[in-house]
Amino acid sequence: MWRDAPKSYGPHKTIYNRFVRWSRLGVFSRIFAELEGKAGEPDRIMIDATHLKAHRTAPSLLKGGLFPDVSGAPKAS
Repeated sequence: MWRDAPKSYGPHKTIYNRFVRWSRLGVFSRIFAELEGKAGEPDRIMIDATHLKAHRTAPSLLKGGLFPDVSGAPKAS
């Protein structure tokens, strides 16, 4: 996750350390509180904290035949 950040943000370890430090200092809580105060009554509230990580061997599952071929196309021999 941290390695996926833009290079202009600096080294991934620095980004992680900054995130932890700001979390402990309540920076994100204050940002959200300020945004909440300015926004008025919301029509809807949504928070998406989805994080998916595929195992490093996931692409080989398709080659190994774990998933059936649903395309109907002939297989190369």
